[in-house]
Amino acid sequence: MADHPVLRVPPASPAAAAAYFGASLAFHADVSDVASALAADGDPGFVVLDSRSTASWDQGHIPGAVHLPTALIPEQAAAVLDVAVPVVTYCWGPGCNGATRTALALAQRGFQVKEMLGGFEYWVREGFAYETWEGGARRAADPLTAPVDAADCGC
Repeated sequence: MADHPVLRVPPASPAAAAAYFGASLAFHADVSDVASALAADGDPGFVVLDSRSTASWDQGHIPGAVHLPTALIPEQAAAVLDVAVPVVTYCWGPGCNGATRTALALAQRGFQVKEMLGGFEYWVREGFAYETWEGGARRAADPLTAPVDAADCGC
């Protein structure tokens, strides 16, 4: 047995790891993958939902996203969303679990749902365009989160 924390608990079996990581991909979407799907011609097959407050939405949101704060899901989700269309939720970023709470609330109401890892923070940090109450905006890609001279990260 190893003397360090990395291998003190041994890795899972390959079968258990495949099940875990396969399940993780069923629950999560990557910012770059969402951006790529939205940028492609045609219907991406999902809707993006911003679960933050109106003030947060006005500060910046993903173009084309639906705005539905988490607290309003019980009374408005059925009127705003089509239960036949998968939903990708997001909130501020990795330090916020609003998108997780939203995904849970939607799943409890019969929606297929994924959470976008990184949220709005990583959308902006990866250099994707966003909208504010004043109009469109975009920041340069952060080299710690996205390649600055390539179309994608190659993941």
